[in-house]
Amino acid sequence: MSDTVGDLPGWRGGWLNRLVARPGFQSWASGFPLTRAQARRDGAEIFDLVQGFVQSQVLMALVELDIFRRLRAGPMTAEALGAATAIPAVRMQVLLQAGAALRLLKRGRGGRYRLARKGAALMGVPGLEAMIRHHKAFYADLADPVALLRDPQDTALAGFWPYVYGAAGAVDPTTAETYSDLMAQSQRLVSEDTLRMVSLKGVTRLLDVGGGTGAFLEAAGAATPGLELMLFDLPQVAPQALDRFARAGLTARATIHPGSFRDQPLPMGADAISLIRVLYDHSDDIVRDLLAQAYATLPPGGHLIISEPMSGGAVPDRAGDVYFAFYTLAMQTGKARSAAEISELCQDAGFADLRCPRPRRPYVTQVVTARKPV
Repeated sequence: MSDTVGDLPGWRGGWLNRLVARPGFQSWASGFPLTRAQARRDGAEIFDLVQGFVQSQVLMALVELDIFRRLRAGPMTAEALGAATAIPAVRMQVLLQAGAALRLLKRGRGGRYRLARKGAALMGVPGLEAMIRHHKAFYADLADPVALLRDPQDTALAGFWPYVYGAAGAVDPTTAETYSDLMAQSQRLVSEDTLRMVSLKGVTRLLDVGGGTGAFLEAAGAATPGLELMLFDLPQVAPQALDRFARAGLTARATIHPGSFRDQPLPMGADAISLIRVLYDHSDDIVRDLLAQAYATLPPGGHLIISEPMSGGAVPDRAGDVYFAFYTLAMQTGKARSAAEISELCQDAGFADLRCPRPRRPYVTQVVTARKPV
């Protein structure tokens, strides 16, 4: 019933909410023929929220123990998997049963488990297993969500990603490499979806700001023959970017400009600028400065492409307003903004012709495009 009560206007919605909140009413509604189906659905959905963290930790264990990869070769028993992972068979059985309940695994004859379709699909998503492994830091911050909301001085996730602060001289090369590798893997999906929503027809030179090791530029270069590529990011990631462009046969079309947009000007010469998963890492003040730089750098008619996870704004979205909103809280460097908020920031910088293509997979990325007026 809770799905419909919230849509009622004025005193009627409030009255029904108070009624539904009574334990006695819930007991009655779960047995009354006209309300029991909805009451049971509400109950199941609420319990799913309650056990959500446990589900995530089950997934973490499956990934940490490489269960999906072990089962890719064929079905195995709890005893065999337990022996391979130093987990007692009786406890491995608990994990495998949980994985089957989550439809990541399937239990077959003789107590042998195999991959389910979702478990197999998980291995096919670039960077997903690496992202799950790094969630240990995020989950540590979420262990006390109220403390996180009260703006703690230090968080585990902020310590994991010092690279995003743009402190070029202070960043440990190993940390920068770890961050860039993870982002490069995840950006394969982001690049695919972005290029499905954005046309680079007519663009001659693309500048990717904060582009890491060049994953998006590699995809853009492959999709657009003749497109010249410019990468602007911290010096620590330049060697990996050079290797990527060489492997992709893009060395002749790509130039790398080491630097930080927080304290250095953007390189000139591009007629399009891409900001892929950049704005949500930073505060409004830094975003305003970056958009102003982009506007000043582009020629009249130049394109701006923004692609990143976004809030649903007036229509809250699970990916943007739950996962990424709290992720950025823990990072302590930015926030998930709605497409409308990003568009307003672009307009304030002088951009026009704002567009928000319909996303194919909002949990992967959403896009806002703009142009500098002629």
